Amino acid sequence: MDGVKRILRSHGFPIDPDETGFESDQVIHTRGVNNGDIFVFPSGSLVAWSLPDDVVHDLATKSLLPAAINPHVEQLEKEDLEYEEDPKRDNSTIKGDIILLGTNTDSPQEVSKVDTTLAKIAFSSGLARSTKLAVLETMLGKYFESTRTIPSLLSRGSRLPFDRRFMLQKTGELLELRAQLNHYSELTDSLPDLFWDSRHELGLEGYYDQVGRALDVGVRIKTLNEKMDYAQEIASIMRQTLSEKHSVHLEWIIIILIAVEVAFALRREWKERQERLAQEKEA
Repeated sequence: MDGVKRILRSHGFPIDPDETGFESDQVIHTRGVNNGDIFVFPSGSLVAWSLPDDVVHDLATKSLLPAAINPHVEQLEKEDLEYEEDPKRDNSTIKGDIILLGTNTDSPQEVSKVDTTLAKIAFSSGLARSTKLAVLETMLGKYFESTRTIPSLLSRGSRLPFDRRFMLQKTGELLELRAQLNHYSELTDSLPDLFWDSRHELGLEGYYDQVGRALDVGVRIKTLNEKMDYAQEIASIMRQTLSEKHSVHLEWIIIILIAVEVAFALRREWKERQERLAQEKEA
């Protein structure tokens, strides 16, 4: 995230213009053209408000790319939600697929502006979560595409044309996907760490949850885990089949070695018998 800050500063973007107080390893907030808000999260997700699509695309795929770790430009995912500012509301909410930002100006302007930015961060965090989930869904889809012939081969009783290296590679890919979903990210957490110290009256956790419900994040996580369970079954069958194949190979090696040993023993016995017969004739 330090690399993101350096790049944004070098392009003239202000860092944390509303002084929200979040650490840079939690979220980076800046503001672009037309006062459009930009939020960058440690997951690699970028969420923009009121910015043209081409500007956002250039930021994600060009300007900020040098700061990315293991970037996957070819697997970009995009989520869109419309939003409206409602100066009569004190709080924010989601109705359908539209975010309603409460911007009641009865409170001091500075406080209202910061609270609105915090609400945007909460909604953006939910969007970033959904986008990260979409990336994993695409990666799992490609995994299934690479193994889709296995069930049909097994149903026909055919031998699997895969070696041990392929099996280990697919097992590793699946373990990495499951780890990214359940262990190495906040996808399955009910509330990200950055909201633990926020003021309760702001209701940031509620905004985060509303995005999750609007984009069916909980259902998608459950479905993704179920698909991974199925993929794990396929991987287990592959390991079992290759293990049996290896066992059969070892059995044949043992049989061949025994046969060779028997052949040597018979040859030795035949030579000894020939020598005895020769000795008897000489006697």
